Amino acid sequence: MLLERRTFNLSELRAKSANGMGISGHAAVFNQLSDDLGGWKETIRPGAFANSINTDDIRALWNHDANFVLGRNKAGTLTLSEDAVGLAIDNNFPDTSYARDLLKVIERGDVSQMSFGFITLRDDYRLDGGMVIRELIEAQLFDVSPVTYP
Repeated sequence: MLLERRTFNLSELRAKSANGMGISGHAAVFNQLSDDLGGWKETIRPGAFANSINTDDIRALWNHDANFVLGRNKAGTLTLSEDAVGLAIDNNFPDTSYARDLLKVIERGDVSQMSFGFITLRDDYRLDGGMVIRELIEAQLFDVSPVTYP
């Protein structure tokens, strides 16, 4: 199995209010075609993350870097759910210098995208106008990350 990462260009990543240090938004969106991933595109089916959210130990990391942990679902500092849009996150940051610094660049709009790390458990392929489309049906999540470069 291959660990994959995908990024979505969203305006929904936002800093929490002044009384809570963290972020909320979507790390993935459903039923939206990705950019060209090298001769193929991808879409995510609703429900693709449901099992993983309920069973796996998932982290929030800065730029997918395990040295900068921002939250963890098993610790109660990262909440993940599926809604009508996609994979929703609510992340309470630790009181660390790197988390405070990250929050500032998110508030300024310098960082506005998220990514997620996963392994595909079930997928399906089809042709659409000569383009291969992969539909992600079920995935095992490892992390969700605000990222500088998607």
